[in-house]
Amino acid sequence: MRRVATARELREIVSAWRRAGERVAFVPTMGNLHVGHLSLVARGRELAPHVVASVFVNPTQFGPNEDFNRYPRTLEADVAQLEPAGCELLFAPGVEDMYPDGIQDHVRIEVPSLDGILEGAFRPGHFSGVATVVAKLFGLVQPDIALFGRKDYQQLLVVQRMVADLAMPIAIVAGETQRESDGLALSSRNQYLSPDERPRAATIYATLRDVAQRVRAGEPFAAIESRARDALVGAGLVPDYVAIRRDSDLSEPTAGETHGLVVLAAARLGKTRLIDNLLIDNELAVGA
Repeated sequence: MRRVATARELREIVSAWRRAGERVAFVPTMGNLHVGHLSLVARGRELAPHVVASVFVNPTQFGPNEDFNRYPRTLEADVAQLEPAGCELLFAPGVEDMYPDGIQDHVRIEVPSLDGILEGAFRPGHFSGVATVVAKLFGLVQPDIALFGRKDYQQLLVVQRMVADLAMPIAIVAGETQRESDGLALSSRNQYLSPDERPRAATIYATLRDVAQRVRAGEPFAAIESRARDALVGAGLVPDYVAIRRDSDLSEPTAGETHGLVVLAAARLGKTRLIDNLLIDNELAVGA
């Protein structure tokens, strides 16, 4: 596996593949890799002869009081995991490589319909930072395929909408959320959890599954969401939201809808903020 840090080096390699007419799959990450990231790399290898991954902790998607400075940087450990998973090229730029003229006046991309709701409401500017850096990475890598995990469901929709609206010739492939045995979604932030907090964190997934069953039973959405928030509070979490939305665009469903829905949750446990979601049709199919 080759490792580069500059746009020039990256383009030299990818351009050679392009001239040979070979497809490129791309997995953008912020590093501190886990099985979820590696499953995307492996899937990319199935879809294209060349897989590029990036490791870049993007400052523009962190708010002023968020964990940018303490976000784990584990580049050497990431390198050791990427090659066996099928990665051929790692792009690991610094902030100065991605934003050579600084970030203050950098062009920004927004997806208005998704930017101010749910995660966007609690993290103003976050999705603009995500969309901007992903668009820039797409411009540098020029992939045919890009792979994102479903755990960050709203982020996935932001990227899909950006690609569609800007007519980018890139297929976005969604990877299933990878989980611990008790259901906790794999996340780089899980390592912040204390030994006491770790088992309680799995309450989020159990709560999402309960929501899915209650939707199937036809209970009112507002009552389901309220019960779910109470369940999280009862386990010692502080929920930001539990929301049942249409899985296509995160709009609010009308009473009686039972298909094409997703339930999303965000909650704090100690100093750690966790997010998760569940596609309700998928959950009911598994449980049927």
